[in-house]
Amino acid sequence: MSISDSNPESLPGYKKILFAAGNFGWSLGTYGVANLVTYFYLPNIVNGTSMFPAFIFRGAVFLGLTILGLIIASGRLFDAITDPLVAGWSDRSKARLGKRRFFMAIGGLPLALLSVLVFTPPFQNAGTGNAIYIAVMLFLYYLAFTVYVAPYSALISELGHSPNERLDLSTYNSVAWALGFALGNTVYPLQGIFEQNGFSSQQAFQLVMALFALLSLIALYLPVIFIDERRYSKSHSSSEGSLRAMLSSLQNVDFRTFLFSELSYWFALTFIQTGISYYVISLLGLDKSFATVIMTVLFLVSFLFYLPINLFAKRFGKKATEMVGFAAFALVYIMVLFLGKLPLPPMLQGYIIAIMGALPMAIFGIIPVAIIADVAEADGRKTGNYKAGIFYAMRGLFMKIGASTAGLLFPSIIILGSGQVNAFGIRLTGAVALAFCALGFLLIVRYNEKRVLADLQDETAAAAGRR
Repeated sequence: MSISDSNPESLPGYKKILFAAGNFGWSLGTYGVANLVTYFYLPNIVNGTSMFPAFIFRGAVFLGLTILGLIIASGRLFDAITDPLVAGWSDRSKARLGKRRFFMAIGGLPLALLSVLVFTPPFQNAGTGNAIYIAVMLFLYYLAFTVYVAPYSALISELGHSPNERLDLSTYNSVAWALGFALGNTVYPLQGIFEQNGFSSQQAFQLVMALFALLSLIALYLPVIFIDERRYSKSHSSSEGSLRAMLSSLQNVDFRTFLFSELSYWFALTFIQTGISYYVISLLGLDKSFATVIMTVLFLVSFLFYLPINLFAKRFGKKATEMVGFAAFALVYIMVLFLGKLPLPPMLQGYIIAIMGALPMAIFGIIPVAIIADVAEADGRKTGNYKAGIFYAMRGLFMKIGASTAGLLFPSIIILGSGQVNAFGIRLTGAVALAFCALGFLLIVRYNEKRVLADLQDETAAAAGRR
C-alpha cells in the first residue's frame, strides 16, 4: 500500500478549481455533439428555408426513424460498450503518471479535435458519403470522450476522503460543467455575429465549434498537469476484469436502483438540450439567439442554488435532494406542453422555463456524482475491490442508453404528422420527457441511502480526525 492510500493529503482549494477545469473542458468540448448535431443536420425551417444545407437525407427511412437518429443511437451504443472497458483498464492501471491521469493525457487532444470534425462533412450534397463520415467521426469522438471522462470521473471518489468532501468536489465540478454548458449556449449569437461579418451559416457555425474546441483543449489538460493523484488520492487497484467488475457492480442493489433513475433523467435531459432551439424558434416564434438567452438565465439562476443544495443535501440527504430535482424537472416539461399557447408574451414564457429549470439543473449537476462516489467507496470497503472507474462507467453506460434512446427518437417525434419538423411533434417531446421524469422519481425513492452511509461511518470519522 502506498503512502497516499493510507494517509492521502486533502486537495487544496485552488487545486479543486484546477481539477474542476477538466469538467469545464469536457462540458464545453462535448456541447456541440451532445446538443447541436440535430440542429446542424436536421435544422429548423425558417420562412420555408432550411438554416443549413442538406448534408444527409432528412426524412424517415425505417419504422419512422431517420438516418441521423440511427447514427446518433449507434454512436451512443458504441460509447456505452467502450466506457466500462476503458474504466476497467483504468482501475487496474499502474501507470507512473497515475492510473487516471495517464488516460486523461491520451484522450484530451482527440476529444477536442473530433468535436469540430463531426461538423465538417466532406460533401455538399445529401449522399451516403456524408452519412458514413458523420458516423465514423461520432464513433471516434465517443471513444476519445470515454478515454478522458471515465478516468476523470473516478478521481472524484479517490480525491474525496469523506461523503462531504466528495459532495464538495462534485459541487465544484458542477459549477465548472455549468459554466462550460453556458458558454456552449453562446453558439447562437456567436454564429449570428460571424454571419453578419460575411460568413455563411455553415461556416459561422463551424468557426464557433473550432473556438470552443480550443478553449476546451486548454482546460482538459489543467488537471493532468497540476493534480498529482499519487499524492492526493486514495488510489486502490482492482483485481477484477472489466466484465466481472461490471457484473459485480450491478449486484449492488442500491447502485442498481440509482442507475435506472439516472437512465430516466438523461432521457428527459437530452430532450430539453436537443429541443431548446425548436422550442424557441418553432413554438415561441423567436429568433434562434433567444435560446442562448434562456440557457444563460437558467445557468445564472442555477448558480444561486448551488450552495443551498450543498447544505440541503448535507442536512436532509442526497436522496431527498434528487426527489426534489425530479419533481421540479417534471414541472418544466408540463410548461413545455403549453409553450406558445399561454396568454403571455413569448419571451416571458421563455424566461419562465429558464427559471423553473434552474433548480433541477443544479441538483442533477451535483448530487448524482456524489452518490456514485459514496456507493463506490462503500462497495470497495465491503468487497475489497475498489473500482470507482467501473461505477462511473456504468453510470455512463446507463446515461448513454438514455441519451441514445432520446437521440434516436427525438428526430422521429418532431416530424410526426407531416414528415417534417412541426409544432405538434415538438410539443409531444415534452409529454414523453415528463413521463420519464415521473419514472425517475419513483425509482430514486427506492434508493437506500442510510445503508450506504452506514458503511462509510468510519471513513467520515477519520476525515474529521484529520481536520
